[in-house]
Amino acid sequence: MLNPQWLQTFAAVVEHGSFTRASEHMDLTQAAVSQHVQRLEERLGLLLIRRPRQIELTPAGAALLDYWQEVQLADRRLAERLADKDVRHGEVSLITPGSIGLALHPVLLALQQANRGLAIRHRFAPDVEALDAVLHNQYELGLVTLKPDDPRIAAERFAKEPLELVVPAGEQVAHWHDLERLGFIDHPDGYAMATRLLARRFPGNPGVRNLPCHGFSNQISLILEPVAQGLGFTVIPHHARRMFSRPDAIRVVEGGEAVVDTLWLIHRAEWPLPSRAAFVVEHLKQTMRSPETTTKQRPRRS
Repeated sequence: MLNPQWLQTFAAVVEHGSFTRASEHMDLTQAAVSQHVQRLEERLGLLLIRRPRQIELTPAGAALLDYWQEVQLADRRLAERLADKDVRHGEVSLITPGSIGLALHPVLLALQQANRGLAIRHRFAPDVEALDAVLHNQYELGLVTLKPDDPRIAAERFAKEPLELVVPAGEQVAHWHDLERLGFIDHPDGYAMATRLLARRFPGNPGVRNLPCHGFSNQISLILEPVAQGLGFTVIPHHARRMFSRPDAIRVVEGGEAVVDTLWLIHRAEWPLPSRAAFVVEHLKQTMRSPETTTKQRPRRS
């Protein structure tokens, strides 16, 4: 590590064009200025060519000057991050399940448009990956469906999200054989979600895995497309259904006891949440409480 005082002295010599003026500017003796530059040259080689009325940088000197400027810039950035005063500038990182992510994505874009200094990094991921990313400081914020029991993680309730049985528009589902006739459209959490919901809708059913499977998609925004085209039914979280672009082509089948997941907002517990991250979280909470958020793109229900 190079001595910051030596670097500052070297930069002053370059800026003022002489050892004498640099010593006056820094309130040092000329001998001290010369000694600082000498110490740097002992480690890095010749940095300055001394001429009677001019100082010229060598390639090594130019590289060192660039390095010092980068160090100063990094110091300023560090000070800004530690100060954490401007909630509308800086990066905020968020990792969420795909369903709620679809609902939050346009909200985050609108927030950035209103606050151009914000840079929001948003990724879709399952619970395990989201928890790991927050634990390893890859993302500041995460949303998960299971509350972590790790003491390193702070968790608070963020929203509720019911599971929904979704069928093609015009289809009626009153019995298990209606689902057998339609066939199942699977997705990464499809069987687990369908098992939880259908166990309450159709007690004693033979099991979701005994239903004919008519398709699979791991893209959250595409899962309902085969349902809309009449190829089968699926069970999917509320926000994924709500954000589907063709709500008139699908139907939510209601009835029986609801299955509702709690979405937990998580972050590291050992240090406070940065102000800009808290600003984004509060905006998202207000949006999720808005009536427009819960009524947008409401499909017909059976």
